[in-house]
Amino acid sequence: MAQHTTHLGEKIKGVREMLGVKQDALAIELGDDWNQRKVSMLEAKAEIEPALLEKVAAALKVPKEMIENFDRAEVVNICSNTFTQSTLNGINYYPTFNPIEKIIEIYKEREVLFERMLKDKDEMIARLESLLNGK
Repeated sequence: MAQHTTHLGEKIKGVREMLGVKQDALAIELGDDWNQRKVSMLEAKAEIEPALLEKVAAALKVPKEMIENFDRAEVVNICSNTFTQSTLNGINYYPTFNPIEKIIEIYKEREVLFERMLKDKDEMIARLESLLNGK
């Protein structure tokens, strides 16, 4: 059975990366005495003081427990079991309708509309001719 790491620095890095936050951005959120290098050093530490962990959690806008319990393998497992190739990025590669039939349907609707427009045009011409002949 795999043993879960208790390396808090790695867990902070995992949560930060999952949220798409760069080290520079986290440093800005942590305050003036922080920079990218200091965040990198923090992520290299196995143990982190509870007060600092609380501050990092607040900067990342997550509960402290999320960092403490973070498991990259579990996140990957959940994602791989949740998303399939056919629904990745919200694109359904296996539609429930036949695209060719849908295109034909659209063209038929346009054909009906075009025929109605031609009929309206012919009626308008007939009315205009009757007005001109009436004078």
